[in-house]
Order: sequence, then C-alpha cells, then structure tokens
Amino acid sequence: MAVYTDVTDEALYAFLTTYDLGRARSFKGIAEGVENTNYLLHCESGYFILTLYEKRVNPTELPFFIGLMEHLAAQGLSCPLPVKRRDGGALGELAGRPAALVTFLDGVSARKPEVHHCLETGRALARLHLAGQGFGLRRENALAQPHWRPLFETSRAGADTVTPGLAGEIARELDTLEKSWPKNLPRGIIHADLFPDNVFFIGKTLSGLIDFYFACEDFFAYDLAICLNAWCFEPDGAFNATKGRAMLQGYESLRPLEAEERAALPILSRGAAMRFLLTRLYDWLNVPPGALVKPKNPLDYLARLRFHQAISAPSEYVWRP
Repeated sequence: MAVYTDVTDEALYAFLTTYDLGRARSFKGIAEGVENTNYLLHCESGYFILTLYEKRVNPTELPFFIGLMEHLAAQGLSCPLPVKRRDGGALGELAGRPAALVTFLDGVSARKPEVHHCLETGRALARLHLAGQGFGLRRENALAQPHWRPLFETSRAGADTVTPGLAGEIARELDTLEKSWPKNLPRGIIHADLFPDNVFFIGKTLSGLIDFYFACEDFFAYDLAICLNAWCFEPDGAFNATKGRAMLQGYESLRPLEAEERAALPILSRGAAMRFLLTRLYDWLNVPPGALVKPKNPLDYLARLRFHQAISAPSEYVWRP
C-alpha cells in the first residue's frame, strides 16, 4: 500500500454517491507498501479501504482480484470483501484511476514476526491454496521467472549505483535460474505477496489476509518460498531456523508437500529472492516525484539470495523428518 494519487474531497464525495455507505467522516492516506494508492475511509456505516489501482496492476485483470476475494471469503478464508455500489458493480473510477472499496479487517500486522506468527501464516497460506482450487478465473503470474530478465534490463544501467557489481551478480544468477527452474510442480491460485504487512493478528490469533493484487496462478511451493523469505529472516539478515520450521510445519499441517516440491525448495527460494530484489531495485531507482511512499532497500533481498545460494538440500531449511 502507498499513496501516489491525491484525491480531493469533492472527488471523494462524488465517488461515494454511488454507494449506500453514508457520509464520509474521515479519509487518510496509507503510506505502507509500494504498489497501489490506498486510503482508510471512515463512513457513517463503518470503516473501509479505498484502493486506486496503479503501476503494475492491469485494469483488465481487476475482475479476477475482486472475484477471488469473494470466492475465498465464501470458502471461509478471512479476507476483505469488495463493497458493491448501488448498481451492483464493485469497480469504479476516481481521480482518473480504477478504484474499489473493500471491507476493513480488524487486527494488526506483526512488526517483529515471532515463531507463532510464522506457524499461523503457514497454515493460512495452505488454507488459501486449498480454497482457491475451486475458483474459475485464471491469471498468469506477470512477475514469474520468464519475466525476470526483461525486468532486470529496465534497471541494469543503474544497478551498480546501488552497490558495485550488482548488475553482474544478478545477470549470473538469472542464468542459473533460467537453467534450473522447475517445470511441473503442483500449481493453482497463490497470493504471491504474503508479507507480514499483509497478514493481520488479534493477539496471537490470525484474523485475516489482505492485498490480493499480485494473486495469480503459479507453483504452490513458490508461494511458500516467498513466505520463507518474507517472514523467516532477522533484521541483521540471518535466517531464523526456528521460524522456518514453524512456517513449514504450519503449511504442511493442512497441505503436505510432495517430494518434488520439497526438492525444489532451494531453487524456488532463490527465485523468490530474485523476484523481490528486482522489483525493489526498479522501485528504488524510479520513485515518482511527490509520491507518499518509501521504497524498500533491494539489498535486503540480495542478502537473502546469497543465503539461498549456499543451500544445497531442502533439509538445510530445518525440515522436520
């Protein structure tokens, strides 16, 4: 989440006339995240999240995201629900951007994830994968492995200004990933961005998942690798084996991984680190003027990538026999 597009009071009031939510009481930009413009909206009928879709979101794919949230909620997964206008639609336009309202979920994200957070997130990820199997729409992963080299080329010229030698290191790793990437693992709907700020807790209980705007069809184990990267490294860059074990155990308590998925985990984790290294590198080098957003340091994911490069077997992620 972030704020790239300013919304005037007049534009907001006009937008809300198409809903039955009552008058707006407060309206505040949300600075976290990097992709879309988000506001916390308080109306007479309650709290909502207003999203204006920017950057990497293709407007033609918005029905997929809206439909997915509705489907997952119907399957019992706690996630935001799109708010329908009086005419029954869920998508509109505001400040020249496609826009939608979703319900507000109670809870807070884990600023410093602990072991129990990782355990519950692993379970929730498995629930999402199982619940998504009945969803009828499909969306290819626009940031899947074949797209990484073209994305890198948009940042190659500036990469070494971030740290010397970065461009060459990325190019060499892309060579390896292109040769080694798995072909036939179990796949279906994945979240693809389940970072700590997209998971809410009330106390120690997981209360919901948010931000499905990278959701797509890809390998289930790749989604798990994204979570290992996002949840199981400490601020000093060290991998926390206890958190990794909890994440894996939580996931497998509901959806045991196949042998091929386990074997592929090291290369999938390298790929997940590369994907976020590349998008963060691009964002670091291309901050829009005046945007209320703080780009995330790509070097954090360079350190994760180097850790995964040293892993030779999935057992090194402290899998419980």
